[in-house]
Amino acid sequence: MTMPKIMFGGDYNPEQWTEDVWAEDMKLMVETGVSLVSVGIFSWASVEPRPGEYDFGWFDRVMDGLAAAGIGASLATMTASPPPWLARLHPETLPERVDGVRLWPGGRQQYCPSSPIYRGYAGRLVERLAGRYAGHPALRLWHIGNEYGCHVRACYCDVSAADFRDWLRDRYGDLDTLNEAWSTTFWSQRYGDWAEVLPPRTAPTFANPAQKLDFARFSNDAILACYLAERDVVRRHSPDTPVTTNFIGLLHKPIDSYRWAAEQDVVSLDSYPDPYDPRAHAAAALGYDLVRSARGGQPWLLMEQAPSAVNWRVRNAPKGPGVMRLWSWQAVAQGADAVLFFQWRQAVGGAEKFHSAMVPHGGTQTRTHQEIRALGQEIAQVGELAGTRVRADVALVHDWTNWWALESDAHPAVLDLLETVQAHYDPLFDAHVSCDVVPPTADLSGYRLVVVPNLYLMSADVAERLCRYVDGGGHLVVSFFTGIVDECDRAYQGGYPAPLRDLLGLRVDEFWPLPADGTVALELGARRHTGTVWSEWVELAGAEAVATFADGELAGRPAVTRHRYGAGLAWYLATRPEPAMMRAVLDRARAEAGAEPVLPDLPDGVQAVVRHGDDRSYLLLLNHGAEPATVPLPRPAVDLLGERDGSVETVTVAPRGVAVLRS
Repeated sequence: MTMPKIMFGGDYNPEQWTEDVWAEDMKLMVETGVSLVSVGIFSWASVEPRPGEYDFGWFDRVMDGLAAAGIGASLATMTASPPPWLARLHPETLPERVDGVRLWPGGRQQYCPSSPIYRGYAGRLVERLAGRYAGHPALRLWHIGNEYGCHVRACYCDVSAADFRDWLRDRYGDLDTLNEAWSTTFWSQRYGDWAEVLPPRTAPTFANPAQKLDFARFSNDAILACYLAERDVVRRHSPDTPVTTNFIGLLHKPIDSYRWAAEQDVVSLDSYPDPYDPRAHAAAALGYDLVRSARGGQPWLLMEQAPSAVNWRVRNAPKGPGVMRLWSWQAVAQGADAVLFFQWRQAVGGAEKFHSAMVPHGGTQTRTHQEIRALGQEIAQVGELAGTRVRADVALVHDWTNWWALESDAHPAVLDLLETVQAHYDPLFDAHVSCDVVPPTADLSGYRLVVVPNLYLMSADVAERLCRYVDGGGHLVVSFFTGIVDECDRAYQGGYPAPLRDLLGLRVDEFWPLPADGTVALELGARRHTGTVWSEWVELAGAEAVATFADGELAGRPAVTRHRYGAGLAWYLATRPEPAMMRAVLDRARAEAGAEPVLPDLPDGVQAVVRHGDDRSYLLLLNHGAEPATVPLPRPAVDLLGERDGSVETVTVAPRGVAVLRS
């Protein structure tokens, strides 16, 4: 999918307003530079007020108004929040928590993903919707559902239990194979009848980890099945119209973004960095690199962000002057071909009435709206960026199945994979290195350096891929507690990490997780550092010790190792080095791999990204710091947002400022 330009707009919910407001909306949208709106996301109850009785007349007028104004519609299938009548008629469609508590109407997403009744009513609505609007001149793309897995990440009801058993039959075939995969000889859990197999509901103590892992896989698939059913309907009616759905957060644990991205024409993301977090831009960058990587570098859509404050945190900070602009351009720099907001007009009532909007309660003279309008004008100046791509020499490996397994119960320590991934990503981000975030099954051959944080669950195939990558000349950095179990969460035998021992040139005899907030001293050359979270008893078997533990039971033993394997190099971190040391280790690994930053010697706080076209490239500079930054350019370039005509050789970027340079 290729956008004709960088699209600009937001969620439009006209059902919240009387029709006399709609004409004003269209006029304001045109003045603000809006080119695309998400529409219909929560319209089910308004277009089907009673089961089987449809009222599309008002929605026809909305779609016609958008078309007349030249504004495209990202048309939602309206199924994200069922009407109350569905729960009244069919309470069995309501989801249940792990403890058996039923979740009722009054919020949104109150449906069991496995419910054939919910899917039937949803499919009937989508059939009517797609048949009516497939050829509408405002239609630009289909928006299936909305924020899948946001509130109901899994359902534990009897309907889901039956669906889970069907899923397990497809996966394992028979109970003997299931029992082997789940290691059910432990704690007398062996199953003799499929009816005995249940979701991992609240139990007296730790649930079977393999059962929990498969239920996470199943829950992702059950939600995906809802998406696929609706997608197939709209594709049948309008096969040439692209299809998307919006992922939420930076990395959303219940939904395997890689698996879902393969079923979309373009990936979309809702991003809400916290203005109170001084590193919010780095956390956002990780999510942007992942969604861009999920479809092989294809441009993606920023489907939602807040113009200013959200409503759902304990403390909801507004975005200071310039922050909304800066963070919008950051998404574009990292591959977004659309900048959209939630929502167009701030709600008068409901749970999100204090969530900021493009048109706030205070109207068009507010700071927020004026900044939105100015951004719309800027975005319109750089349409040529659309379709260009970011290239990366470094990849960071992330895997959803590993995430589900790593954060299960009864491990040597409680590990937070998202925190771990961020700790490995930040040194690359701060070094101004473009990075893809890829699954372990990705083709790694095009990367100079691959970083693998805590890949606890590792198939034999993935281990073989990593070995081939390094043997062929690749450079690899692996962190602790990697390569420990197979796909069924069964420990590999023969010493940790069994599938990677030859590659890494070492053996881990024992895990020594650190106390909560504990540290361990490290020696790297003549310098002292600290490690956190974890330590291990490492026996070298060909690797060299680059850093050692400097105190405690492991004093003098290897903490960071380096091993030549074939034509490449493999590093191993037996602890989490403090940020300065992590940066030093990754800088050395990068240098040896030949993975260079976008620009050398950038001032602190400045982010640099290049988007490449067929015959032109675009350097985007974003100043996340508090001081102006002057950046010498590697070659003369045209400043697309600047006031100077012709080419420039240096550019000064104000705090929270942006420069877009074509060369």
